[in-house]
Amino acid sequence: MHRTPESFERRCALKGSVAALASIGMASWTLPVFSQSAPVRPLPAYATWKDAGSLIVHSATTIETKRAAFGMGAITPASQLYIRNNLPPPSASILDDVNAWPIQIEGVKTPTTLRLKELKAMGEVQLPMVLQCSGNGRGFFPNKPSGTPWTVGAAGCVIWTGVPVRQVIKALGGINKDSRYMTGTGGEVLPAGVDANSVVVERSLPLAAMKDAILAWDMNGSPIPLAHGGPLRLIVPGYQGVNNIKYIKRLAFTEAESQARIMSHGYRMSPPGGKADPSQPSVLEMNVKSWINSPLPETGAVPAGPVRIQGVAFSGTAAVQRVEVSVDGGSSWQAARFVGPDLGPYAWRQFVLEVALPPGQYKLASRAVDMRGAAQPQVREENAGGYNNNSWADHAVQITVA
Repeated sequence: MHRTPESFERRCALKGSVAALASIGMASWTLPVFSQSAPVRPLPAYATWKDAGSLIVHSATTIETKRAAFGMGAITPASQLYIRNNLPPPSASILDDVNAWPIQIEGVKTPTTLRLKELKAMGEVQLPMVLQCSGNGRGFFPNKPSGTPWTVGAAGCVIWTGVPVRQVIKALGGINKDSRYMTGTGGEVLPAGVDANSVVVERSLPLAAMKDAILAWDMNGSPIPLAHGGPLRLIVPGYQGVNNIKYIKRLAFTEAESQARIMSHGYRMSPPGGKADPSQPSVLEMNVKSWINSPLPETGAVPAGPVRIQGVAFSGTAAVQRVEVSVDGGSSWQAARFVGPDLGPYAWRQFVLEVALPPGQYKLASRAVDMRGAAQPQVREENAGGYNNNSWADHAVQITVA
C-alpha cells in the first residue's frame, strides 16, 4: 500500500545531496506558522496530506505555495510544494505496486517496455532542481490572462531520484539517427469520446534536453506522490514544469514534434490578444529569475534599524552568478550574498542583504544574472498566456519600516 510522503526532515539518512543538507542543519529546519483566520478552499482528496496553512488552493488541480511559506529552506518540503495538473490525476491504485509501472521506450535501436523495477536496476542519481509552472507570475500581468493567477508560489526546489535518460537509451542501443525530439506522454486517464490528441499531456523537447534528464521515482527521498506524478515522472532540469511529464508511460525519440494540442497550440508565446499556433515559440527553458521572500507586507511593519532581506534566485540550464537587491524600487542596487548550500546549477540559491533602514516606505526588488550573462529584466514579455514572467519590477514588494 502506498504511503503519503514522509517529511523531508525525517529522512536525513539518505545519501548524496540529501545527506549533505542534513549535515548543515536542515534536519532541524521548521515550517513557519500561518494564520488560519481567512477562509480557504479545502485540499482535494489526493492532496489532503499537504500543509494547508502553507498553501493557496485555487482549484482541485492548482495549488500555490504562499510566498511567506518559503522561508529560507534550501529544499521545498513535499507538503508545501505547489500542484499544477493539466488533467485530473489517475486513480491512487497506480501506486499499489509502483515497481510494476510500465513505460514504453520508442525511437531507439531496441524499442521495449520497461517496468519501474527494471529502471531502478539500471542505476540512480539524485538531482536537485527548481520545478516551476510556466505560468508562475501570471497574476502580475495587468491584462489578466486566463489561467491560474499565480504570483511566486508555483515553484519549488526539490531533489529527484531516478535513472538518467541517457543511461536507459545507451542500454537500448542508442536513439535512431533521424530523431530530433524527446517526446514524453503522460499516463492520465483520458475522457471518453474525445480526440486523444486534444487532451493528452504530451510534450516534445529538443534532444539537448536529454543531457541531464532523468526518469524519477523519488522526490525528497520518498516515492513520488500521486499529486506530483508518481510512480514515475520525466524530469528535465532547467525546463518549465509542463515539460516534466507526470505518470510517464511513453518516452519516444521522434523526427517531429507531437501533434497533441498541448504541444502544437498549448504553451506557446502568443502575442496579447492573439491565438496560439505552432509557428510561435514554445514554452521550454526557464529564464533567470529571483524574488524576495522576507520581509513581506503581510507580516506587518518592520522595526527600524538592521533589516535582513532574503530570497531565492534560479535560472534555466545555467547556474545563477549573482543577485542584486534594491530598497528603492530599482533606482539603486546593492550586491547580495549567497547563503546556504550550493546544490548545483539547476537548484535555486538563497540570497541575503543586510541593510539599515530608518522609518519609511520601501519597495524591495531583486534581480539575478546567470552564468551565461542573462539578466533578469525590469519588464515582463507580454504574451496571451501569461507565461515566463521574470520581471523584477512585477515581483517587487512594498514594506513599511516603523
